[in-house]
Amino acid sequence: MSTYRVAQVTAPGGTFELAEREVPQPGPGEVRIAVEACGICHSDALFVNAGLPGVTFPEVPGHEIAGQVEELGPGTHERGWRVGDRVAVGWFGGSCGHCAPCREGDFIVCPNLKVPGWAYDGGFGEKVIAPVDALARIPEGLSASDAGPMACAGVTTYNGLRRSSARPGDLVAVLGLGGLGHLGVQYAVAMGFETVAIARGPEKADFAKQLGAHHYVDSTSGTPVAESLQSLGGAKVVLATAGNSEAITSTVDGLAHRGELVVIGADVEPLGITPVQLLMSARVVRGHPSGTAQDVEDTMAFSALHGIRPMTEPVPLDRADEAFQKMLAGAARFRMVLTNG
Repeated sequence: MSTYRVAQVTAPGGTFELAEREVPQPGPGEVRIAVEACGICHSDALFVNAGLPGVTFPEVPGHEIAGQVEELGPGTHERGWRVGDRVAVGWFGGSCGHCAPCREGDFIVCPNLKVPGWAYDGGFGEKVIAPVDALARIPEGLSASDAGPMACAGVTTYNGLRRSSARPGDLVAVLGLGGLGHLGVQYAVAMGFETVAIARGPEKADFAKQLGAHHYVDSTSGTPVAESLQSLGGAKVVLATAGNSEAITSTVDGLAHRGELVVIGADVEPLGITPVQLLMSARVVRGHPSGTAQDVEDTMAFSALHGIRPMTEPVPLDRADEAFQKMLAGAARFRMVLTNG
């Protein structure tokens, strides 16, 4: 019997432990992936702590997966996939194909979305079975450790910007310089936006400039963030990567007329926005989800073209709990990535 290892938690809020599983066979429309790397996302805590309905234990999270196709299930040859193909799987881990959003081609908001770690075992392991429609091809020149985070953190920031109302030359602000924000700034610069990085503390100014930001706003300086943005002419778009509703709210009055707040940082607290703030300047507030497998491919191709990479800390699979705790503590710089081999 052939086996492989996973890092799993056996109860809500538990610690990660290694376990061996029998190697499964992919079913129709599925492939088995030999996982080379898997990023650790803050959203993984939702699964580990049973914060979403339907999470079962033992739980194997991980939705920033990169590896190689190891075995094809029935019907996958016809879809153009071959053993050895380098692939990534992100938050979009497959869709149902029959709901109203799917019939409209809007697969990422499928109510039956198959998120790895929720609908099936995720990438905190040596192998994973995934639906073929979840696969994104990794381009040459992009390592597995870089490609994994692109499948969630990367595509979310890239897609959030390219689907916004901003055009090259517009003032675009990125709130937060963490796992999402440090990529958001790089994408904004590469897309031709006049880029503002917003974070806490004067010590992050040099880092923001290293990422390419044209301006830096220290939210702790005493000058309101909105005032700082208006002094630059007002932001056409604010990409809110920080999962803090108070910080997100502080940017709204910094939007230009018909400016757009694109929210990708998750927080359970409500935003403190009044209708008047939106009405008088015709501003828009929009939530933005991740992206489909094609969006992930687009993200990786753009990243390879422009030399954009996530800043990662690779850690072996057997240190999964240590890496997860470092991510939870906010001490990761900037994406913890579990690796095999």
